[in-house]
Amino acid sequence: MTTQNLKLNNVALFLDAEAYSNVEYRESPTQLIPLGKISLPSSQPRKYFDPPTQQKLTESIRQHGILQPLIVRPIAQGYELVVGERRYRSATELALFEVPALVKSLSDQEALSLALIENLQREDLNAFEETQSILQLLALTLEKEEEEVKSLFYRMNNEAKGLANQNVLVSEEMKSVIEVFKAIGTMTWESFVSSRLPLLKLPSDLLNELKRGQIAYTKAMAIAKISDEEKRKEILAMAIAQDWSHRQITEKVKEWQASITKTPKTNITPNQRVSQLANKLKTQNWRERPELWKQLEKKLATLEKWLDENLEP
Repeated sequence: MTTQNLKLNNVALFLDAEAYSNVEYRESPTQLIPLGKISLPSSQPRKYFDPPTQQKLTESIRQHGILQPLIVRPIAQGYELVVGERRYRSATELALFEVPALVKSLSDQEALSLALIENLQREDLNAFEETQSILQLLALTLEKEEEEVKSLFYRMNNEAKGLANQNVLVSEEMKSVIEVFKAIGTMTWESFVSSRLPLLKLPSDLLNELKRGQIAYTKAMAIAKISDEEKRKEILAMAIAQDWSHRQITEKVKEWQASITKTPKTNITPNQRVSQLANKLKTQNWRERPELWKQLEKKLATLEKWLDENLEP
């Protein structure tokens, strides 16, 4: 069995909540560990903690204690947290001396994998966090950088649409990707490419609210169609404050698009148009879209030939 298959078996095990729970408790009984001996890892899947939600957990722990133990692994200086950062933060705020924990001997990769999968099982996981966790999990499984994983997705998508030779679709990497999405069980790789990867390219104002869980990703994608930054921020603020439905947001976007269409466009010079097209091409990440770049190269070659034939040197 290959190393990659072993990793996928571990993923499948961790995603099986019952098996995961049984293994943890059987191999490592709960211990009371001094909070001061537990340190946070350098890489954590979760980046944002909603203050009101965190405060509710703190109050619950104040009244009832920590009901679900943390998972830690032994390190030279004591222990490193693997799962349970929200509980850890609340315990720190309450100045608890010790906390219940399961101690497991895990490698760096195993610890990160377990943290990622635990993160994916959370009910309050927002779309941005889920997207990042899936990318990190696949990067770990495939032993690639996240940018390489994104490029793999784009190649797979192009091949599935018949825009490229079907080499990736029958590869071991493709099989691994499919297995991971089967284990996760919430979406396919195709839906991930179409609805989740675009989230990473959202404007910063939308992305920040998405990270904070203030707006659904489908609503954020709809608002992103407004290119005017000031208008977009205005619609975003109103959508959050008034809890607009997706339909209401779509109507507002259509109203803005209609107003833009009615506004007479100022004439631009040929040089300005050429400059605009050049800038648009420069802003694209062609490494992520190799098949599209090949198509563009052909069109550029045709354009260059036309320029050579018709313009003065």
